[in-house]
Amino acid sequence: MLVPVGHTVGIKLFSQGVMVVGLSDVVTESGEQSPARECGLQQGDIITHIDAQPVDTIEEVQTVLQESGGEEVELSISRQGRNLKAQTAAALCSRDGSYRLGAWIRDSMAGIGTVTYYDPNTGKFAALGHGINDVDTHLLIPLQSGGVMRSTVADVRAGEKGKPGELHGRFDLSRDLGSLYANTDQGVFGKLEEDVFGGKPIPVAKPEEVQVGKATIRCNVSGDQVEEFEVEILRVYPVSDGNDRSMMVQVTDPRLLEKTGGVVQGMSGSPIIQNGKLVGAVTHVLVNDPTKGYGIFIDNMLAAAA
Repeated sequence: MLVPVGHTVGIKLFSQGVMVVGLSDVVTESGEQSPARECGLQQGDIITHIDAQPVDTIEEVQTVLQESGGEEVELSISRQGRNLKAQTAAALCSRDGSYRLGAWIRDSMAGIGTVTYYDPNTGKFAALGHGINDVDTHLLIPLQSGGVMRSTVADVRAGEKGKPGELHGRFDLSRDLGSLYANTDQGVFGKLEEDVFGGKPIPVAKPEEVQVGKATIRCNVSGDQVEEFEVEILRVYPVSDGNDRSMMVQVTDPRLLEKTGGVVQGMSGSPIIQNGKLVGAVTHVLVNDPTKGYGIFIDNMLAAAA
């Protein structure tokens, strides 16, 4: 028994280590150098330590490199589940006098998403129905810490063929509603400080109970209001562990079509309800037909939440 939520939240995530999103050259007095490229760093690598010192932010990386004074350092790298080591020396940039590796790195992200469910017995919640990936590498960001903030929808850019729409939110930065403990391919998961959404728990459906036919989704596309809209489940795909595309849905409710054009970015995580049961969540929009999108079985989200 879970509470289907459908309310947007602001999501902030801080990575475990820093992600390499690109490589570049450092301009030095002796010409251009790229210590990152020369030591074998690749886009998508996660730098977790420099000389055994943990680094989780861009500022920490910069501090360690300046302290190195251009002497050789050892990088600890996570690459697609493998742990690697690399030796390199930062190059002195002639433009600003700082020591640099020649790597563009990222340590955090923030955006808007929708909460799928809340468990009043444990305080745990799930959102998005898919993972938070880096925009450049498209790889899942390893979670060190994160939180969710209260959000209201200020504006909607409606979806068009070939151009996905988007919810624009206003976030309450004064406090977090809860913290995140996992970022997975099936959604992000966390725990709320208190029950801020309310609502009545409903049963959870097994994948074999999900049928082609009418259903509803709960979503927040205006201000602070969550509404229920009619959709049609067009296709149910075979059960597959870890799959975030378990079904195809089409928005049929004229009110939602007028407001958003269908499924838009920010609606990911909107709970799908059929025959009084929580069956899944919206995950992706079909770019060439924004009235349609994919959904994930709630079973898959619950397995990832564990």
